[in-house]
Amino acid sequence: AWGSDGGSSDRKVGVAAGIIGIVLAVVTIASHREHTAAVIHKTEANDQWAFYQAKKIRETALDVGVNVIEVLGGDAVKAQAAITKMSADRDRYIKESADIKKAAEERGEEAELAERKALRFELGEGLLELGLVMSSLYFLSKKIIFPAFGLTAALVGAVLGRSGLLR
Repeated sequence: AWGSDGGSSDRKVGVAAGIIGIVLAVVTIASHREHTAAVIHKTEANDQWAFYQAKKIRETALDVGVNVIEVLGGDAVKAQAAITKMSADRDRYIKESADIKKAAEERGEEAELAERKALRFELGEGLLELGLVMSSLYFLSKKIIFPAFGLTAALVGAVLGRSGLLR
């Protein structure tokens, strides 16, 4: 069927190359979008970690303040009021920092997932490009082995690209 008629084969290979090109465009766009998502998630995770560090610093500063007041004493009523307020603030920072840490870890996991998906898209993109080039070599050589190999590479690339959508 493929090699029996030069004109028919040319059309079939041309249509196949066109379809490969369309699938390649879709997988390339998905790859770029997934890379962008990974960068956004990583930035959000970094922001959360910075916020977490700020809360931990405040917590530590309040802990030091409580210890200083306890050691120095002074007016017992004022000291106890300051200790109570600082302890409450410190406890609030401990809870807030735990929530922030959880959010930062979630953003980090989202970034890792996006990076894994982007890798699948990239591998699919590479195989689709190979399939397009190999199929195009048919027009120079008129050897059916090139589009056969090209279609196989493109099929594997399309499957990898699709697997990036499913993860």
